[in-house]
Amino acid sequence: MTEYEPVIGLEVHAQLRTKSKMFCSCPADYHQQAQPNTRVCPVCMALPGTLPVINQSAVEAVMKTGLALHSEITEHTKFDRKNYPYPDLMKGYQISQFDLPVCVGGYIELDIDGETRRATITRVHLEEDVAKLFHRTDPVTSEGYSLVDVNRAGVPLMELVGEPDLRSAEEARQFLTKYRAILQYIGVSTGNMEEGSFRCDANISIRPKGSKELMGKVEVKNMNSFRAVQRALEYEITRQTSLVQDGGRVAQETRGWVEERGVTISMRSKEFAHDYRFFPEPDLPTLTISRAWVEEVAKLLPELPEVKKRRYVQNYGLSDYDADQLTVAPAMARYYEDTLKEWAARHASATVSNATAKAAANWTITELARLLNASGVDIEESPLSPAFMVDLLELLEKGTVGTAQAKTAIEESFSAGKSPRVIVEEMGLTQISDTSALGSVATEAIEANPQAVQDYLSGKETAVKFLVGQVMKASKGRANPALVAEVIQEQLQVLKS
Repeated sequence: MTEYEPVIGLEVHAQLRTKSKMFCSCPADYHQQAQPNTRVCPVCMALPGTLPVINQSAVEAVMKTGLALHSEITEHTKFDRKNYPYPDLMKGYQISQFDLPVCVGGYIELDIDGETRRATITRVHLEEDVAKLFHRTDPVTSEGYSLVDVNRAGVPLMELVGEPDLRSAEEARQFLTKYRAILQYIGVSTGNMEEGSFRCDANISIRPKGSKELMGKVEVKNMNSFRAVQRALEYEITRQTSLVQDGGRVAQETRGWVEERGVTISMRSKEFAHDYRFFPEPDLPTLTISRAWVEEVAKLLPELPEVKKRRYVQNYGLSDYDADQLTVAPAMARYYEDTLKEWAARHASATVSNATAKAAANWTITELARLLNASGVDIEESPLSPAFMVDLLELLEKGTVGTAQAKTAIEESFSAGKSPRVIVEEMGLTQISDTSALGSVATEAIEANPQAVQDYLSGKETAVKFLVGQVMKASKGRANPALVAEVIQEQLQVLKS
């Protein structure tokens, strides 16, 4: 049977974080509980006689993005009119870019099966967002109608067009995750998919492995999370493969993802390419981007996530996975680095040991991340501050608490907003490290489990782990497990001799 592989290309729109809209002075903060049609003016409402003016901050945001993506910044760029009739398009056309975008080329590095591979980019261009439609049903007549909110119309929108280099749904998810991280690091977009600031359409085809012949292209829309993108593409890969294997034909169409049902559904046919009748925007001049301007913008770039990840691996001995988790968002990386700075300041040291750095990483991306997700709190607003995290790490390093007590302490600290030190004292979570106290409990465990003792005497060293577990259970997790193991082995050795 013929094996097929997917061929995936992404188109990603990101709203830019500017104070005003793309071609007028209206505030671009329509997300902040603005009443409908209150962030509008004659320009974004497309009233006759109005003229657009280019937002310089938006152009620089796209330049920063291109530099971060290793793209070429075009010296001469222009805006074009993209014509298509739709109710949310106030002018009847969208001001976009066609043949001379701001950025050309570039790539994002993906980690595939332990190897680094580049997913290339065709272009990154600048355009304006459209208005927002709200579809309603009249409760009396049951007839449908739509309302238009112009607040979003004209908000600066940046579109990335990727080459069809992706070969799995997981690669697509990784591409989006890394791209969003870049945008957040350089501060040009919130990257919030839920509020529509970061939107993705995927073009997907399948072809016989080893062949360049595509079996028909499908565009998938309405995916509002990374998980939705991955699930939608996995569904499409299965659907198209089954269709072809059964002798069918993949229709060229646009399909929408239905999250509740976990399926894509046909929206409209795309057998013929739409003619947008692009032509240069007559009301805007060609924009010249000098090398000096590019160099000034380049100076504004911070340390990017891939560079930060490599630094964490090299300087702190972290695994690629841990470094990935810490650099997936700038706020997470800031929290981690603030924790290490706090540790260094307390211990009057310019460096932090790899063991401490690894422990900080582990507790941040596991327990803290779990608590943040469960409570719906952003890490910037975490009740467990970097200083509190250092308190926890010190308790662990000194052996004051074990892992079990530390997990309890971090949960209570997160909930109450108190230092783990205070929590440990209030709840009596101090680890038992008194060998005499542990000796009596170990003796009881040995006497209560003769079979385990016999197993040990017969050469089964793993019996010690069972007995340690019994002591930990008896002490409600407070016993120092390393000391418990030593005490038990000493007593067993006495029996053995």
